[in-house]
Amino acid sequence: MTGTINLTGQLKHYFGFSSFKGEQEAIIRNLLDGNDTFVLMPTGGGKSLCYQLPSLIMEGTAIVVSPLIALMKNQVDVINSLGEETGVAHYLNSSLNKAAIQQVHDDVHSGKTKLLYVAPESLNKEDNLEFFRSFKISFYAVDEAHCISEWGHDFRPEYRNIRPTISKIGDAPVIALTATATDKVRMDIKKSLGIMDAKEFKSSFNRPNLYYEVRQKTKDIDRQIIKFIKQHHGKSGIIYCISRKKVEELAAVLKANDIKAAPYHAGLDSATRSKTQDDFLMERIDVIVATIAFGMGIDKPDVRFVIHYDIPKSLEGYYQETGRAGRDGGEGMCIAFYAYKDLQKLEKFMESKPVAEQDIGKQLLQETAAYAESSVCRRRILLHYFGEEYTKDNCGNCDNCLHPKTQHEGKEQLLIVLKAIMAVKEAFRQDYVVDFIKGRATDDIVSHKHEQLEEFGAGEDMPSKVWNPVIRQGMIAGYIVKDVENYGLLKVTAAGRRYVKNPTDFTYVEDTDFSESAEDEMEDHGVSALDPTLYSMLQDLRKNTARKCNLPAYVIFQDVSLEQMATLYPVTVDELKNIQGVGVGKAKRYGKEFCQLIKTYCEENDIERPEELFVRTVAKDSMTKVKIIGFLDRRMPLDDIASTLNLEFEELLDEIDAIVYSGTKVNIDYFLEDVMDEDQVDDIYEYFRESETDSIDDAVDELGGDYEDNEIRLVRIKFLSEQAN
Repeated sequence: MTGTINLTGQLKHYFGFSSFKGEQEAIIRNLLDGNDTFVLMPTGGGKSLCYQLPSLIMEGTAIVVSPLIALMKNQVDVINSLGEETGVAHYLNSSLNKAAIQQVHDDVHSGKTKLLYVAPESLNKEDNLEFFRSFKISFYAVDEAHCISEWGHDFRPEYRNIRPTISKIGDAPVIALTATATDKVRMDIKKSLGIMDAKEFKSSFNRPNLYYEVRQKTKDIDRQIIKFIKQHHGKSGIIYCISRKKVEELAAVLKANDIKAAPYHAGLDSATRSKTQDDFLMERIDVIVATIAFGMGIDKPDVRFVIHYDIPKSLEGYYQETGRAGRDGGEGMCIAFYAYKDLQKLEKFMESKPVAEQDIGKQLLQETAAYAESSVCRRRILLHYFGEEYTKDNCGNCDNCLHPKTQHEGKEQLLIVLKAIMAVKEAFRQDYVVDFIKGRATDDIVSHKHEQLEEFGAGEDMPSKVWNPVIRQGMIAGYIVKDVENYGLLKVTAAGRRYVKNPTDFTYVEDTDFSESAEDEMEDHGVSALDPTLYSMLQDLRKNTARKCNLPAYVIFQDVSLEQMATLYPVTVDELKNIQGVGVGKAKRYGKEFCQLIKTYCEENDIERPEELFVRTVAKDSMTKVKIIGFLDRRMPLDDIASTLNLEFEELLDEIDAIVYSGTKVNIDYFLEDVMDEDQVDDIYEYFRESETDSIDDAVDELGGDYEDNEIRLVRIKFLSEQAN
């Protein structure tokens, strides 16, 4: 039937393209012929066109089930912009008012609307069933179909009701589309949608233009990210964080460092989210810091980098999110930061879930950890996970291939692994098999009497770190398979059995060590850069400046500020503002001479300054501090501020101390006038002017117990605010 339709002509007419990409034409013809269709096509491959074009050609209206309002709006706008007539595409979801819903009904009944996008919740709503039965449905398209599967990275329980609802509305062909799905997820989708006989179209998962890298996550991660973004100035990027709090904090740090960035997460109101999306598309901002809620509705082809601040919960999620980079075929850098403790945190989050869900979650996490820790080609691991073989030894576009590790001969180790899996009757997971090989008589092993087997402990003389990489690389080589459907049990393939009879050469590379000690070593190595000669010169300058100003040295700059100056070599007042404890006022008042000294020192000693280390930090609890400054400006009594913010009075003074020590000026005179005599204030103020230290304990000792600790602290705040800032 479809042979008579000139699909290329229709494509040109509606979308302006001269040719189809990949299997798009075959997919569309299969759907036009009334067949159920399953499409597995990576992000950027042109999935949407596979249901958009046939909907415009076929009689009736296509119902597209889509999980995100942002995605629907984006696609409806695209379709409606193709011609002069509006209403060709509509969406039906909770964001519409009564008048807008009536408009949708009218346009559908008039035959104008060819594509109707609905959220799964809207499809399943009893109130809508009558409406769906009232018009001819050309077909059902289920976008982001992996949401059906608990094994997918974005499980949505309401997706499970799609098939029963379709049966209530009326049958029509179904096309399911997803950008990421393992064999297990694929089966799950087809079963749940009742399309087991659907013709499958599976595109390659290989995105040759994407560069993959995993980095050790250390305490200076913010600095690394800022350095990376500044090296790629003006390029668009997305940074994914696991929590909303981290999204807000990181976005604030980026903005403080002159990077055009904005946060995006489900906790922000829809107007803010829409504005952020538009700003990103229109390039008013360069970087979005987001939870996984961002990106599915964004069709921006030139995202040049995707950074994972936290390792994702599954490789499907990771692949989907990195897939938003380089959709135009240009550069796409995918950097993930990994620390083992992040994995432990994610496991802890799962403890409240049902046991079966915990089990699935832990298996998915193990796959992500294996990807992060492995020294094998990252492209090869990813494609193997999605059931695709990558035959090249070196992809030339991932960290492991650009910096390959030493290959080890592993014939003996692989044989030990294969024999161990067969000895325990292919009925156990990887961690059990490793314990068995190492000869660890765990309760589990003893209860199965496996410690009595001849193969038990066959690898006890070899290092523990050998076994996981050998097992994983044995899987990639096709000798071992993990039965995901059955709790992740390890099985030996036919090729593996042949290998046991006739072993050949097998090489493996050891995993990267992401242990905490490695992280600590890196951090220790990074902070030993203080320049003692410069530090001593800065101390002398501080002493002279203090003498001239008739102030104690600590008022000019604290020790921690001098230490940072002697490490980071700031040579301008702007750079000086990034130093801990140096605010705008202090930098302007005292900074010029210090910057000049550092500049001359660097020139005379040929010192190359580590400019990328100039990172402005943002106080983690900056919102509390902002509120306090606002209350002080409005002259609110300090005890009232403390009770409003649910703080003890001493805790409030800690916060105000931090504000003043970071270089911000505050005025608490109005409060001091109410609670202390002028003579008392003068007495304590004079003490701090003459003292060599700002220590409260020393002040209490010196002032002979005449004053309460809090009175001394209040006057110290006044003194530092007036003299240091």
